[in-house]
Amino acid sequence: MVRPLAACLILLAVFSCVGEDPDPGVEARVIADNFEVGMQGWEGGFADLPVDGLDSYELDVALDKLPEETGKTDPAIRIQGHNRSDDLFMFLKKEISGLDPGASYRAVFELRLASSYPENSIGIGGSPGGSVFLKAGAVNQEPMAEPVEEASTTYYRMNINKGNQSQDGEDMYGLGTIGIAGDAFVYEIIQRDNRNRPQEVLADSEGKLWLIVGTDSGFEGKTVLYFQEIKVTLTKQ
Repeated sequence: MVRPLAACLILLAVFSCVGEDPDPGVEARVIADNFEVGMQGWEGGFADLPVDGLDSYELDVALDKLPEETGKTDPAIRIQGHNRSDDLFMFLKKEISGLDPGASYRAVFELRLASSYPENSIGIGGSPGGSVFLKAGAVNQEPMAEPVEEASTTYYRMNINKGNQSQDGEDMYGLGTIGIAGDAFVYEIIQRDNRNRPQEVLADSEGKLWLIVGTDSGFEGKTVLYFQEIKVTLTKQ
């Protein structure tokens, strides 16, 4: 019979008994923001929409509380927009410093957010849940929505490669949709991550990176989401 302590020692090389990093020699930086003390450096933005006529898009980013129906009163970042351009991208970004300049890191995102949009619901242009795609990425330049002339219209487009809707980009990977189970449009907490597919990124010459999470929408209606926690583990390679 294997005693508990002996079993723990046997498994230590594979997985820590207290849930720590299985390899203590690996450098890891963990950012875990739950917004109890404010936005914690996160700021919002919007892209894939025309520069003119923004008022009709009902864009907003603010610190708020989770909706009552979640049964929680935790603080969260509320981000919202009405997708009138058939391709609205809503995002949150944060700069991280103190990394090794030029070093390679593996980024794993774990997100907790409140969504009220059933995966199989039907809406204009696409499903309010199944056609709004959650994405995340780490990049070594500031992600920005910049004005770009296209034909006779000026649009805000991202200066990084985020992909388009369900498609991955070089700088952002898909984490699934914001869809919930069932048919009721009631807010509940969902979790998404890329633990099975970490992203590799190089820190810039000053040891900095930018983190970005967002939604790429094919649903031509209003989406309101509440980010309860954004956790990112950066493991040096």
